[in-house]
Amino acid sequence: MSPSKKIILEVCIDSVASAINAQAGGASRVELCDNLAEGGTTPSAGMIKMVRDRLSIDMQVIIRPRVGDFLYTQEEFDVMKEDIKIAKSLGANGVVIGCLLPDGSIDMIRTQELVTLARPMNVTFHRAFDMVADAAQALEDLIRLGVERVLTSGLENDVVSGSTTLTRLILQAGDRIIVMPGGGVRLENAKTLIATTKAKEIHVSGRHTLVSQMTFQNPKVKMGILPDKEYQIQVVDQKLIQRFIQLLNP
Repeated sequence: MSPSKKIILEVCIDSVASAINAQAGGASRVELCDNLAEGGTTPSAGMIKMVRDRLSIDMQVIIRPRVGDFLYTQEEFDVMKEDIKIAKSLGANGVVIGCLLPDGSIDMIRTQELVTLARPMNVTFHRAFDMVADAAQALEDLIRLGVERVLTSGLENDVVSGSTTLTRLILQAGDRIIVMPGGGVRLENAKTLIATTKAKEIHVSGRHTLVSQMTFQNPKVKMGILPDKEYQIQVVDQKLIQRFIQLLNP
């Protein structure tokens, strides 16, 4: 990659505040999700509209009807199609999808249907890719389907553990598809990751924790799956995104 080529930074967000902070920090693009604690699900139409109204940078919308695996019923697939239509109507630049078959291969028929429905938006295949049985074959399948980008940690829990596979996938992809590392990207590993893998785009969360302003707090009730998080809010840190930009594009 040419030294003058800018590294594209995509920031994963789940709120209007995070969207504003990501853009102010210099992000090139956001991926809008709900339910980030469980890997991300489709955000509401209201959230999509409010984020779109406040951003000038590109906005991708994840299309994932539930948490868990990526083997969907017909009803769940129908929901995905409707959500793509909604995202398109509200001005999304792209959607982020992922459908697998029971044997861990790409669901070619359903993915093709979603890609076709999404146009003219661009399409990213999300970290369902990290659950495939054969990464090299899955990448070729996505190229054949016309998917623009795949988000992956290299089939490991994080990009550091998956860096060898990421390097191999990026070499295999060439200019045919973008392989975007994501999952555990930190300031301390980002520069080495880019140098090692030759990635042209990178995906980060870049969040920090805000303490709730509630003066009364009930310690007996837990609303979510994460312990002791009822009175904490995760928001993208504008200064942290700026530091990523400075690090990757000095």
